[in-house]
Amino acid sequence: MALFRVAICAALLLVTGTLALRAQDVTLSSPDGTVEITGNILGFDGEYYRVDTKFGELTVDGSGVTCEGPGCPSLSDYVAEVALSGSSTMAEVLLPALIEGFALRNGFQTRRDSLPDENFDYVLLRENGRTAARFSFFVSNTDEGFADLLANEADIVMALREIRPEERARARDAGMGDMTGPQRSRVLALDALVPVVAPSNPVQSISVQDLAQVLTGELDNWTSLGGPDAPISLHLPVAGSGLAQAIDDGLAEPDVERLGSRLRRHDRGSTLVRVVATDPFAIGLASFAETSTARVLTLQGTCGFSLRANRRSIKTEDYPLTAPMFLYLPSRRLPKVARDFLSYVRGPGAQIVIRRAGFVDQAPERISMNAQGDRLANAIAAAGTEVPLEELQRLVNRLAGLQRLTTSFRFEPGSTRPDAQSRSNIQQLARALEAGAYDARELLFVGFSDGDGGAAANQSIAMKRAEAVRDAVIAAAETANIDRTEIAVEAFGEALPMACDDQRWGRQVNRRVEVWVR
Repeated sequence: MALFRVAICAALLLVTGTLALRAQDVTLSSPDGTVEITGNILGFDGEYYRVDTKFGELTVDGSGVTCEGPGCPSLSDYVAEVALSGSSTMAEVLLPALIEGFALRNGFQTRRDSLPDENFDYVLLRENGRTAARFSFFVSNTDEGFADLLANEADIVMALREIRPEERARARDAGMGDMTGPQRSRVLALDALVPVVAPSNPVQSISVQDLAQVLTGELDNWTSLGGPDAPISLHLPVAGSGLAQAIDDGLAEPDVERLGSRLRRHDRGSTLVRVVATDPFAIGLASFAETSTARVLTLQGTCGFSLRANRRSIKTEDYPLTAPMFLYLPSRRLPKVARDFLSYVRGPGAQIVIRRAGFVDQAPERISMNAQGDRLANAIAAAGTEVPLEELQRLVNRLAGLQRLTTSFRFEPGSTRPDAQSRSNIQQLARALEAGAYDARELLFVGFSDGDGGAAANQSIAMKRAEAVRDAVIAAAETANIDRTEIAVEAFGEALPMACDDQRWGRQVNRRVEVWVR
């Protein structure tokens, strides 16, 4: 009886990866024969049977029962089926690379089968050549991915943006749960929107405000940006893609009528970059992972601060136009192979694969105090009556001997709720605490603010944010022995700005909680 477990779970849908079984009579028996369940089999996911019985719908662990009857599936020939739909950026390179890494780790062979409309299957094969699992990719964009999920035509959404409120409401109404919960959404890797030009273009940097005005057509000649007297040709991802919607959210919605023929959209990021790289009068907004031969412009602030996209600035969210890459899953059970794959993509081996594929991984890195030169220089330049020299000295003395983790926390605009990447970072840091990665070490949560308002009030707000993040991490680390780690909080308000405070994006970057470790 120890192996016999029955979970009465009418809401647990095993449609993912289930066999197309007709309702047929089966009898599930415990090893000692003392318990039998008879009914019509509704589904099987490789581990659990879903059976319609006189007691209602039951979910039964297949490891503790034997199945008899015409509806019993073949356990040896079971094939897990998983359908993924959405972002072409994720489908074309990132997820196939991760599936290859997962297969190598678990002794599977792989085969890629082409499907119509540039879709494809990734098949995992056992040593005997039989199919173990099939990952079907429906390559389109983030909008289509969520539409397929809501229509029960996909099991996982590949998204380059957060789920919209209306999509979240529809998913909840359809019984898929809260798609923003930690088990329903996860950040797979990190990316960023970057402005790109041809290597021959003389412009080296652009402000976020000017970039927004290029999108709306208010700036239409390169002379406004310090370039030649030539019209600006704008290249963007196709409408409906996650990156295109991230542009609308983070910068401005392109004025299609005003831009006219100067605006071109591309359904593939690689195509966009290739066209821009050969046109000296073009500018594009592209994925950091797909910049190729195009040159990335530095984001310049009006106060003189500049931010350039690189692995470290994207990982810390110091670069303002970060674009996390999401997987969204409904509240239903996936086949075991799919669950094992989702566990794998969070591990250290997958982070190496993500990095080698050209994307930004989430493995925490440490940044020494010696590498804070630009930030400290900016702090000294911005110091004044509200941030005196004594406060900067206090900051340096408190952080001396510690290293900054790339795991940072920022907040949704106008909210104390951590943004999507930060919510993922909370779970990541909590798992590290549970694994004992910071046993016998000091973790210091350090709060910072923008410069809008009085210094004393900003100091208080920064401290409250640091305490809130600390509490969220501890709450998520349910199995960790917190006593083994010295955890503290500190705040320095507006003393260490990352960007200019005179623009919304700059204030957003400056409001953050960093983690320092000794």
